[in-house]
Amino acid sequence: MGRVVVEVMPKPEILDPQGKAVVGALPRLGFTQFTGVRQGKRFELEVDGEVTPEILEQARKAAEQVLSNPVIEDVVAVVDASEGVAAAAPQHAGPA
Repeated sequence: MGRVVVEVMPKPEILDPQGKAVVGALPRLGFTQFTGVRQGKRFELEVDGEVTPEILEQARKAAEQVLSNPVIEDVVAVVDASEGVAAAAPQHAGPA
């Protein structure tokens, strides 16, 4: 059985109240080295058999159409969990 991991993050211009709450709590807990937090979503999709490039492409399409809200979120990774091999997905390079 194979597994595909999909990661979705809020677009950089979208407010992230959960991330703000976490970044506010970190210094109070002694973690002063972190200056920003963005909270996203992770999905694990299981498939029968091995993860092929075609499966990764279908997972990317599902991520864009079902697993994310393209108005406010970016699909940042679609990977074969067993190999860590990324499929074609835009990578989020926005501020932390």
